[in-house]
Amino acid sequence: MTATGADREAAGPTTRGYWWWERRRGVALDVGLALVSALECALEGVQFAGDTGLPVPLAVLFGLIAGSVLVLRRRWPIAVVLVSIATTPAEMGFLMGIVGLYTLAASEVPRRITVVLTGMTLVGTFIVSYVRLRQSVDADVDFGPGVWYVPVVSLFMSLGLTAPSVLFGLYIGARRRLMESLRERADSLERELSLLADRAEERAEWARTEERTRIAREMHDVVAHRVSLMVVHAAALQAVAPKDPAKAVRNAALVGDMGRQALTELREMLGVLRSGDALVAPEAGRVPLASVGRVAAVAAAVVVEDGPRLREVEVLVAQSREAGMTVELSVEGELRPYAPEVEQTAYRVVQEALTNVHKHAAGAKTWVRLAHRGAEVAMQVENGPTDGVTADAGLPSGGNGLVGMRERVLGLGGVFVSGPTDAGGFRVSAVLPDAQGA
Repeated sequence: MTATGADREAAGPTTRGYWWWERRRGVALDVGLALVSALECALEGVQFAGDTGLPVPLAVLFGLIAGSVLVLRRRWPIAVVLVSIATTPAEMGFLMGIVGLYTLAASEVPRRITVVLTGMTLVGTFIVSYVRLRQSVDADVDFGPGVWYVPVVSLFMSLGLTAPSVLFGLYIGARRRLMESLRERADSLERELSLLADRAEERAEWARTEERTRIAREMHDVVAHRVSLMVVHAAALQAVAPKDPAKAVRNAALVGDMGRQALTELREMLGVLRSGDALVAPEAGRVPLASVGRVAAVAAAVVVEDGPRLREVEVLVAQSREAGMTVELSVEGELRPYAPEVEQTAYRVVQEALTNVHKHAAGAKTWVRLAHRGAEVAMQVENGPTDGVTADAGLPSGGNGLVGMRERVLGLGGVFVSGPTDAGGFRVSAVLPDAQGA
């Protein structure tokens, strides 16, 4: 299982408390290298003592101390390289020089310092090699190479002891920085993906909420008006049945027609919901944003395409008249086709306003006005005060009718105003822009 960036940050380095080392294997490696380097310098100190006449114990002690400096290579690589340069005339610390240059090149030390110390090491090694090789050539009378031999061999020896470790250190340092950069980018992408997932979840929740609100609004518009008229007709049927059987039969037929219409609209809406459930059925747990969007799109398209139109307002007004309401309909301008969502919203505003009159102002005279203007359609439903004679049908009110109308109108960029009139009635006004003409 791959560790994430958060896991790495939480876990931290493998080991803490070993001074500047982060891992136990780093401690073991550096201590081992320092021991080998100290042993090497101690053995070379014996030869150095023989060449210079120093006491052997002192030379060995010097070699042990100088070689053990390699244990500091991770913390102070410059100091390690300087010590190796200082011991070059004594022909000590070859391992310390190689490892020190590698560590220096792989570290974050400024490149100009690396170049200077590498040059110093190269020059020091070249001088020592040249002197020793010249002494050997002069001592061997039988061996007579050309003038070029000593400097060329000395140069190759100094390059062989310096260049490979520096180049390998530069490669390892670049690779290490590249891996760190890739790790940081991976952590950054991981955080961004997490943020995007959170935002997608928020958008999905918002889409679900919006869809629930829209479905609730559609259910309210479909059910409230039809059922309100059915209740009004049922009350009228109860009142006129003993006196006028023929009218009672007509009212009963109207109640049946309205019930069938309400059931038809509810069945269509439930069919839309079932199709949406089929779309999201494979995701039983979390609903993806794309699935929610498809559900909303399908539901909205079906409802808009199969929804009512402005030309059906006359039928709506006639149904209210048949329920006993006095309604006057006036139309300004010539009826023309609008965008389906505009026509449906305009119809629903008039429908809900008439439903509210049935609920709250039984027997009040009502005026429905439609105006077809250049780039908009306006509608207004106004009722006067209740006559106080018509019995209240006792219809419940959830208080969501005006809220739903406002949401519909504002969602299309229109204007919605509602409130009581000076005459004691109530007025609902809305203006919708013509989406096709815009």
